[in-house]
Amino acid sequence: MDSQRSWTQAHEQNRKAWDRLVEKRNRFARPASDQDCHDPLGTVDGLGWLGGHVKGQELLCLAAGGGRQSAIYASAGAKVTVVDISPGMLELDREVARERRLDIKVVEASMDDLRALPQHHFDIVIHPVSTCYVPDIQKVFLQVAHVMKGNGLYISQHKSPVSLQATIRPNAEGYTLQSPYYSKDPVPKVAGTSLREEGCLEFVHRWEEIIGGMCRSGFVIEDLVEPMHAKADSPVGEFGHRAQFIAPYLRIKARRKSTANEATKSQPGTIWLPQ
Repeated sequence: MDSQRSWTQAHEQNRKAWDRLVEKRNRFARPASDQDCHDPLGTVDGLGWLGGHVKGQELLCLAAGGGRQSAIYASAGAKVTVVDISPGMLELDREVARERRLDIKVVEASMDDLRALPQHHFDIVIHPVSTCYVPDIQKVFLQVAHVMKGNGLYISQHKSPVSLQATIRPNAEGYTLQSPYYSKDPVPKVAGTSLREEGCLEFVHRWEEIIGGMCRSGFVIEDLVEPMHAKADSPVGEFGHRAQFIAPYLRIKARRKSTANEATKSQPGTIWLPQ
């Protein structure tokens, strides 16, 4: 599959797939609850990466429609913009903003094309699991860097490469790899699992593309965790059982480096040094 065809096919198919998932009220298409918004940062920032507050900060919820992320961060006092490729997901953000009287800006766009957003505008970018839906993850990181302020905080979560490569359910030898690590093609479609979103095209991104790609796009990695989902008593083949052998996700805290021009503009006469 050539790169342009892959890009176009993935975007169109995934847009339609997520609109269908909204109609089915998929678990990711359910707006924030009263409990979620009562202690918003307690709901989304158990690791304390946000430093305890986001009030007044320009915050981008990237590829994060559905009425949950935007409502939680807006309830915490952030100036929220939410971007998503799915009109159906964004309608949920509009609904929750009206119901909760929150000021949320909604933009329909793909995560790897943020030309509709202002340059160097956001203090924080929150990016839930979604980079698996685009063929070229480097484009995403470059776009994020373009819209962030120097020293801005980028918190993202991704499906781990091996989780996308591996079988969903075990065979006689356990969970095995079925998709090549260096393939540019989408992984085989599956259904009936919380590990994958039905109807979507997904792509394996190598560790060098995820971590190296962030660094090459102007970010410094400050922390990385693999959220624990393993359950020793989970039935064989279920999500919790598979997670004992394959960590499904990784979460990354990164900081956008200030450029020399940005640093000297804010502090004339100083010499910029990387932090």
